[in-house]
Amino acid sequence: MNITKHTLLSRVVGRIPYRLALAGGWIDQPFVSRLNPQPPGSMVVVGVEPQFRFMDRAGMATGTRAIAGQRWRGRLPQREPAELVRELYEAENQGKSDPSGSQDMIGLIYPGINRLDYDYQVKGGVFPSHIESIGSPRTVHWLEKILHLLPVAPRPDGYHPLGEKHLAPKWIARLGQSGQDCFEAIRGQDLDALGASLNECMKCWATMLPHTVRHRTIKTDLPAILKAYQSLYPGAMYSGCGGGYLFVVSDRPVPGAFKVKVRLL
Repeated sequence: MNITKHTLLSRVVGRIPYRLALAGGWIDQPFVSRLNPQPPGSMVVVGVEPQFRFMDRAGMATGTRAIAGQRWRGRLPQREPAELVRELYEAENQGKSDPSGSQDMIGLIYPGINRLDYDYQVKGGVFPSHIESIGSPRTVHWLEKILHLLPVAPRPDGYHPLGEKHLAPKWIARLGQSGQDCFEAIRGQDLDALGASLNECMKCWATMLPHTVRHRTIKTDLPAILKAYQSLYPGAMYSGCGGGYLFVVSDRPVPGAFKVKVRLL
């Protein structure tokens, strides 16, 4: 039996896409968006081809992806994306006191680069009030070229990011604006503006939810690593709270980094 390399990898990695969450993350949580004085606030998610296996507990929506794989027998159904998002959201969050945000599901299901706009007055802030998408191969290839990923460390056991909250409305407005700025920077292929939006998002995280980068269970000095890369390149941010991967934007090589392939239609 002739089994191709692609088939072998698919058996191990699976066919469900992964997703990257760029600037604006946490604005998809209603406890954040309800305090936004300038709605909607935005965040950016990017659908990624499953070319290899990402680390678990590393901000790549692997938990949501596992549920999707079990529910849909390893591949996305050919149905309306918004319907799939709601189905997967309900499947993952039933009975949870701290539900996952809908950006996890949207990032896995929607191809391309997507700006998700969250307004607490629309759908209770659980689902976006609007989704703006970029599927242009030229823009996608630009992002693939300048986005570098560095493995840092998965979230440790016992870690929880919400033990300390400082949800000042002015910082929530800045968080939501960082997502808008990120999307426009990608659309305009503006490297420096993209880097600035990632840096701004991390500043918002560290201020609003300090345990996203500092926690008694985290043994890696996440702030020091972040500061070093932000000083050397236009911008950097973590793939999720507690570490995971470091996203670095640069038109120069980043030693030790790897690239991803954005999922198109």
